[in-house]
Formats: sequence, structure tokens, C-alpha cells
Amino acid sequence: MFEGFSDVRVPVGTGVSIHARVGGSGPPVLLLHGYPQTHACWHAVAPRLVAAGFTVVATDLRGYGDSDKPASTPDHAPYSKRAMAADQVLVMESLGFPRFALVGHDRGGRVGCRAALDHGNVVERLAVLDIVPTAAMYQRTDRAFASGYYHWFFLIQPAPLPERLIEAEPDFFLRHHLEAWGRSGVSVYAQDAVAEYVRCFRDPRCIAATCEDYRAAAGIDLEHDAADRHRISVPLLALWGAQGLVGSLYDVPELWRERALDVRAQALPGGHFLPEEAPGATADALIAFLSESDPS
Repeated sequence: MFEGFSDVRVPVGTGVSIHARVGGSGPPVLLLHGYPQTHACWHAVAPRLVAAGFTVVATDLRGYGDSDKPASTPDHAPYSKRAMAADQVLVMESLGFPRFALVGHDRGGRVGCRAALDHGNVVERLAVLDIVPTAAMYQRTDRAFASGYYHWFFLIQPAPLPERLIEAEPDFFLRHHLEAWGRSGVSVYAQDAVAEYVRCFRDPRCIAATCEDYRAAAGIDLEHDAADRHRISVPLLALWGAQGLVGSLYDVPELWRERALDVRAQALPGGHFLPEEAPGATADALIAFLSESDPS
């Protein structure tokens, strides 16, 4: 995977370094993954973006993959999307990209939204994959959402309950969710990518950090979102799986128009894991969006 990409670690302060893969030349694009994966989820999309003339940076979010996993605090601030977004802005700055486009799947999309709100002079364009705004999902909780997204309520339970239960069978837990949230069968996941997810997720520090990610989302992240009185001002593309839960439960375009000024939206084949279930269609949609002329 990622043939021709360089493998780097970038210090972002407070003793935290972020792991990244960098390849290509041209306008910079930052790719952020979701739970319970790593940057490896982009292995089939990243080369297509490089071939289309972009510089691609694919990172592991703090707490995930081979990025550092700092200790948390009672308010979960070290795993707030604000802290995670700041990491990524510093990564891109350190690599020589003071402005860039950002594409985020799942948790990475939530980090991307915070980056666009906190660093609107840095993030030029934002694409979010198979999510709607966090607050909207909590506010519309019903049986279907609680059943399909039970982990939102499980992972936020006080430590060490979810950590201990996941640590007992981390491989099973991860593989179960890859199968349950996708709609294309397990064969769509490259064996090398799954091996990478399993290797990283077996680390108890990763399990603890990813629980903290969700605890932050249910607390301090909602506070940050509620305090914002402005909408995302950069162009936003929302993609979602046509056979997935997000599209069946929510009016995806309408919810993003409540949070962003310039929204375009498109359903793609598959379920939650678009970069692996529909890499060609995902790459095509991203290339078209990223190649648009900037609004005057």
C-alpha cells in the first residue's frame, strides 16, 4: 500500500507526534480516517488523487494508528476535535502547506469540520464522508440510531468499562464493525489494510484513546459546536453511502446546509466505508470537487 509515498512523523507540540504518508505533487489534500481504522483506509483513493495531480497527505489521527496517544483529562479535552484539528493544521504547516483541502471520513470528517471552523483561513475546501453534524445525530436519537450506532453510547461510558471489554477481544470487535457498518461484504477490504487496523487496534493505548475520542464528542465537542455562531464558510462536499444508515436516517444535504454556507451533496454506492467500498466513485467525486475553481 502507498507505493511511492514517504513515511514521516511530525511533532505537533506537547510531546505529541503525528504519523503521516505523503505522496504526489500539486495542490495539497489532507486525508483523515475514521473509527476504528487508520490512514490505511485511503490506500485505494490516495493513488487516484496523486494521479490526478494532487499532493496527498494521509495521517493517523492522534490516538489512532501510529500517531501518539497522549494521556487524557477529566474533560477529555486532549481528544476534543479542536485539539485533533490543531494537530493536523500543524502537520500540514510543517510539511510546507499553509493552505490545503481536507477530506475526512467518519471521525476524520468531524475533525475536518472543527478545522474549517477554527482555521477557516487555512482549510480551503472540506469534504465529509458518511456523517452529519454530531449535535444533530444526538438530538435525533431514536431506536434506529441507537441500534445502528450503539457504540456512540457504549464508548462514552466511564473508563475502564468499554476499554476492558474491548481489550478482551479487540480483533473480533474491529472485524465485526467493518462487516456490520459496510454494505459490500468483507472482501472489499484489502487484507493488508485490515492487518494494519488489527495491529494498531490491539494496542490498549489505542483502545483507551479512541474511547476518549467519543467521550469528547459527547461533551466538550458539543460545547464547542454550541458556542459557534457562524457556519462553515468554505465549500463543503458531503458524500454518503446510498445503502448505509446515515442516508436512511437523515436528510444529509439539509443538515449540512444548517452548518455550512456552500454545500453540495452526493450519495455513492455502498455503506459507511466509502473509501474501500467505492474507491473509484469516491475518488472521482473528490477529484471533481477539489478541481473546482475557488469561488470569487
